[in-house]
Amino acid sequence: MRYTNTAWAALGGDPALLSRISTVIRDGALPARLPVREMARACVGTCALAAAEWGARRAGLPVVPHVLVDDGAVATAFHSERHLLVDGREPVNFAPLSRFWPTADGWVRTHANYPHHRTRLLAALGLPAQASVADVAAALAERPAVEAEESVYAAGGLAVALRTPEQWAAHEQGRTVAAHPLVGRERLDTAPERPLRPSTATPLLPAAGLRVLDLTRVIAGPVATRTLALLGADVLRVDSPHLPELPDQHADMDTGKRSTVLALAAPADRRTFEELLAEADVVVTGYRPAALDRFGLTPEQLAERRPGLVVAQLSAWGGYGPWGERRGFDSLVQVATGIAVTEGSAERPGALPAQALDHGTGYLLAAAVLRSLTEQTEEGGSRVVRLALARTAAWLTNGAARAAGQARAVYRGPDPWLAETDSVLGRLRYALPPVRFAGGPTDWARPPGAWGADRARWE
Repeated sequence: MRYTNTAWAALGGDPALLSRISTVIRDGALPARLPVREMARACVGTCALAAAEWGARRAGLPVVPHVLVDDGAVATAFHSERHLLVDGREPVNFAPLSRFWPTADGWVRTHANYPHHRTRLLAALGLPAQASVADVAAALAERPAVEAEESVYAAGGLAVALRTPEQWAAHEQGRTVAAHPLVGRERLDTAPERPLRPSTATPLLPAAGLRVLDLTRVIAGPVATRTLALLGADVLRVDSPHLPELPDQHADMDTGKRSTVLALAAPADRRTFEELLAEADVVVTGYRPAALDRFGLTPEQLAERRPGLVVAQLSAWGGYGPWGERRGFDSLVQVATGIAVTEGSAERPGALPAQALDHGTGYLLAAAVLRSLTEQTEEGGSRVVRLALARTAAWLTNGAARAAGQARAVYRGPDPWLAETDSVLGRLRYALPPVRFAGGPTDWARPPGAWGADRARWE
């Protein structure tokens, strides 16, 4: 329970409610040297508990519903992007240039799933657009890892040098990240208490009636917002028309949501966005820190225009320190923070059994939103919560010893926690949500639609 206790305390939760969580422990789920299973279980369990707590208040229940965390459901959900099938076709999760590369003095990992990141990587290496994997390997083999990291980032691409845990602990960004809380929580103003809107729906949907503006991409942010959608929120994902989404990523991550495109630099689209904001309850952002500031979308500016708002911010490295404005992804954070060395070695780096930093942080982000809503009914105030993949990594690796516990079952594969549905995207196989509490939902109300095809308005 160590990870669960820490996560719930970071969310400001009442420790007495932890007794409402029970766990099905399964050997073989998320096997790793680090206690990934324990961390994943804590993230999902505290999210479910935050949902049950808020739901109990809305339904007028005398006690918080019982929460069940099953390692099998958690492990399956943490691999959701791998379990996805679209008309029987397996997804494409990593592009050829997203991988580890040996360098002149170590290793570097790149991320080039998006076309613009691929273009910038090749430009930084002085290679043509049609360069092959062999060309990139030859170019990086001649460079020191940190030099490659810096030159690629300077060109707007993504590359991170492999570091040991000790090297990251001594790095300025590593020290800065470790000094921040796992979940940053702040009250921004004196907005009045949130009215408690009763809910008697079956199943119990804690987020029913809430309107969530989803300004996130890739995995962690979308995990948070699809969880809020599971719980009944009207989630509208807003993307720029100039940043196309990866189709398989959308099919996995946008279950339960609607999706639209707005160019915030265009006056008409900006007016539409402001109309959406005027009726929103929650705004979730997952872009590089400060990337949205030029549109007046800092938490303070958002709360000024919409008092009582909950703003949830997600970043890779945290919005502080020398890497505070850098882009990043789970795979790169694993490399920088020493996880890749711990799971492999300095000679042959490894990886976690899932993109656990992304998924875990996503569930914590949803939990932080739900706990903020609960606190607002008592104390009011616009709220901002901040999480970072690198801070979740520090939590995972800090004194990491596998928690003791007697397994009552064995994880024999994902089949019990997979489902299928028809959608406009085709026949989908997908992972069921692991967030479960008595009387709550067991699946999303709708499959994903076509990316960007919905009207920019609330339902």
